[in-house]
Amino acid sequence: MPDHHSPPRRPPSPPSQQHQQRNPFLPTRAELFLVAFFPCLLVFGTIFALLSPETRAVPHDRASAAYPPNLAPSYFARKDNLLNVLFVKRGWAWISGVFGLWVWTSPALAATTKNTRGEEGGNAAGLRRARAVVRWAMVTGWWILVTQWCFGPPIVDRSFRWTGGKCEAAERELGMGDVEVGMKEVFTAAACRAAGGKWRGGHDISGHVFLLVLGSVFLVQEVGWATARWAGWLAEERCVVMHDGAVKSANVEASGAGGRVDGPAPSVSEALGLGGRAVAVVVGLSVWMLLMTAIYFHTWFEKFTGLLFALAGLYATYILPRCIPALRRVVGLPGI
Repeated sequence: MPDHHSPPRRPPSPPSQQHQQRNPFLPTRAELFLVAFFPCLLVFGTIFALLSPETRAVPHDRASAAYPPNLAPSYFARKDNLLNVLFVKRGWAWISGVFGLWVWTSPALAATTKNTRGEEGGNAAGLRRARAVVRWAMVTGWWILVTQWCFGPPIVDRSFRWTGGKCEAAERELGMGDVEVGMKEVFTAAACRAAGGKWRGGHDISGHVFLLVLGSVFLVQEVGWATARWAGWLAEERCVVMHDGAVKSANVEASGAGGRVDGPAPSVSEALGLGGRAVAVVVGLSVWMLLMTAIYFHTWFEKFTGLLFALAGLYATYILPRCIPALRRVVGLPGI
C-alpha cells in the first residue's frame, strides 16, 4: 500500500542543470581533492620536522636551505642523495619524457570517436594529441619563466634580490664601486654558486616544491581525465562557458559520447598503457621527494610560495580555458 503521509519525492535534476550549478572558474571536486593533497603533505612535513628530535638537533643552514652534509639527520636530508641528483635536478626532463611516452602510446588518446551521425572522426586522436602538446608547452613555459629564464634572471632569482638577497662571497671578491653594483643586478643563483658564493638575506621560493607540484598535477590532469573518460570510470564534472555565455558540461565539446562504451571495462593496467604506468612511477617519486623537501629543506613560507607559483601556472592551463572559449579552441581540455 502506498504511504499517503509521505511527501512526494522531487525528481532528480537533469545532468545539464547539475553541471550548470558548478562554477567553471573553480576546480571540480576531484581537482580540489588532488590540489588539497599537496598543502596537507607540506604541512605534515613541516610539523614532522618541528617534532622530530633528529631534525631539531641539527642546525639548519639558512643560506643553502638545507642541513650541513656531515650532520644531515637523514640520507634524504642531503642534497647529494641520488634521487635529488638524478631525478629532481633533472625533474622536467623526466616529466616531459614520460608525458611524451604517454601521448605516443595512450589508448585513451588513440581512440577514434564518432559524431552525432555515428561517423568516425579520423583526426580526433591527432587533435587530442596536438592540444596535449600545447598544454605541455604552456606548463613548460611557466617552468622556464619561474626557474630558468625570465628575460634575464628567472622569477625565483628576481624575487630573491627584490627581497634583499645578495651573493655574499662574490661581493667580497669584487670589492666596492660600480662593478659591485652591476654584478648585484645580473647575478643568478647559478652564477652565484659558480663564483663560490651563497645567496643570503632574501626570500628563496622553493624551486623543488614548485617543480614537483607543477609536474605532478600536470601529469595527473593529462592522464587522469583522458583515461577516466575513455574507460568510463568518472562522470564528467567540468563545466565550460560557451560563446553565448551559457555554462554547460564539458561533454558538449567532446567529439563523441565520451568514455569507452563497447566491450568490458578495461583493467587499470590496460587503461593506463605503458606510458600511463611510467607516469605513475614519476608521480610517485615526485610525491616522495616533495615529502622529503617538506621535512628537510626550506622554511614553511618558502615552500608555501613555491606551491602558489605552481598552482598559478596550473590554473592558467586547466581552469581558464574552461571560461574563455577562444583559449579553449587552442589548448582544449584533457580527454576531449
